Amino acid sequence: MTRITTKDGTNIFFKDWGPKDAQPVVFSHGWPLSADAWDGQMLFLLSKGYRVVAHDRRGHGRSDQPATGNDMDTYADDLAAVIEALDLGNAVLVGHSTGGGEISHYVGRHGTARVAKMVLVGAVPPRMAKSEAYPNGLPLDVFDGIRKGVADNRSQFYLDLTTPFYGFNREGVAVNEGLRQSFWRQGMQGSILGQYLCIREFSEVDYTDDLKAIDVPTLVIHGADDQIVPIGNAGELSAKIVKDAELKVYDGAGHGLTATHQDQFNADLLAFIQA
Repeated sequence: MTRITTKDGTNIFFKDWGPKDAQPVVFSHGWPLSADAWDGQMLFLLSKGYRVVAHDRRGHGRSDQPATGNDMDTYADDLAAVIEALDLGNAVLVGHSTGGGEISHYVGRHGTARVAKMVLVGAVPPRMAKSEAYPNGLPLDVFDGIRKGVADNRSQFYLDLTTPFYGFNREGVAVNEGLRQSFWRQGMQGSILGQYLCIREFSEVDYTDDLKAIDVPTLVIHGADDQIVPIGNAGELSAKIVKDAELKVYDGAGHGLTATHQDQFNADLLAFIQA
């Protein structure tokens, strides 16, 4: 079985590899990607004896593309449906970018009864867009520009987005064409509607209360040169809000550090899981 059906009839695709009695590590991907974004981590942890699970968010990847439920409440509930269908417990939840919002909101709505640890990677919490509570956030017109890019020509927009996403516009950073094409392929596999609506969810949702609800050991990893989710408005704040969270900053790393700094990230992830 590679799909579960949610209560509203949406089919969610997932990967589930490794021994069923091993500790599960559950991954939530960023926008506009899919579970494939975690291949480097899943293969690595599988070789270390862990059970690894990753799903495609509704409207993304190989999951259904409904016109409804493209909101963070439903995303979190979909994640809960996967976790419950597979009867996962003592799980380590790992979320990158939008996925960091998703696993945080999962805890806010469903608690930590099935969760052992959390890892937020280049994650969007507490809130990306400027608000009264977060006056240093990014202006809303930044996200209006993303919406326009998706609506006008998402194929070219996604290809262009890889440059700041992976930091390929920085001096001395070699362009990895394979990463660019993989990003484009994953983005184009999803629904333009679901991805368009998801922009609000990663930018305007306030995850502060969700972060405060996290009561398990939490590691926050963020690139110091993240051009997509600036560390000062995200990782640094999240590490202060989550009780006793550990912040690990990757000097010179951008938003796509799970790929550009894969060996370093995998080692840190494994060490945190085993600690």
